Amino acid sequence: MQNSGIYYQPARVHPSLRSLLLAVGLFLLTLLTSLLAGAHFAAAYAHNQAASFDAFFRMFPLAYHHPSLLLSGMPFAVTLLTILLAHELGHYFACRHHHIHSSYPFFIPAPTLIGTFGAFILIRSPIRSARALFDVGASGPLVGFLFALPALAYGVLHARIIPALALDANADVVFGVPLVMKLTTAVLQPNAQAADLLLHPVGRAAWVGLFATALNLLPVGQLDGGHIVRSVSPRVHRWISLLLPLGLVPLGIYLWRGWLIWATILLGLRFFRMAPIYDPIPLDPNRRFGAFLTLVVFIVCFMPSPI
Repeated sequence: MQNSGIYYQPARVHPSLRSLLLAVGLFLLTLLTSLLAGAHFAAAYAHNQAASFDAFFRMFPLAYHHPSLLLSGMPFAVTLLTILLAHELGHYFACRHHHIHSSYPFFIPAPTLIGTFGAFILIRSPIRSARALFDVGASGPLVGFLFALPALAYGVLHARIIPALALDANADVVFGVPLVMKLTTAVLQPNAQAADLLLHPVGRAAWVGLFATALNLLPVGQLDGGHIVRSVSPRVHRWISLLLPLGLVPLGIYLWRGWLIWATILLGLRFFRMAPIYDPIPLDPNRRFGAFLTLVVFIVCFMPSPI
């Protein structure tokens, strides 16, 4: 439909009941896997120990025989799911504002060290203007980041200071330190190094949220960062979508092998057709400033060697 040169498509009032039930079911499963992960982080924090895969997998039979142990995982699980839900609801309400039909947020449960592979929404109608593309892309990361910041501050403020934590013989996993955590540590724990902090489980959940924010803001393809760059300049978006995955290969070889997987995924996204933008009116100054803010958020959250 066209109205005064602006294309839009009316959205349904709500997604289907079946979609809602699926979203609730996945949320509950993700809550369970996040509780398991949180119980492991809580136990490690209580014993001044870094994360360990052995300790994490031992949590499964322990939780089966003593379900009350899962209660110790609540601070991590509730914090993480709140951050992820805030991120996805940012997208959801931006879609509704621009009459774009989208699903409810779907969480991805995973019995992994962090309890989940994140969350997503399905966009079921075209995003027809550059302004709508920016709003949908930027709303999630910015809202999620705002929710993660106070949780990170709490986690740093209540962190245990353990010198040479990364050299702990029992640690199978050493988490990277994003710039935002270094800045938070400088303010709240000025006598400590960020790498020596054993974060409170609430802070570890914030770390996961910040890591997810950085991944989503990679300016490639149909990721949130890709939407933002494309709303500013489709030509720049095409070049970055080609060059950045290639740039991740050296990081994957020398720093974190996970970047090789991401490079493969991002190169694969180039084969998916992108819907045209029917209303390419340039972004207004406020949205351009918002694009700059998302770049800052990406920089302070990105970790060349996250794990």
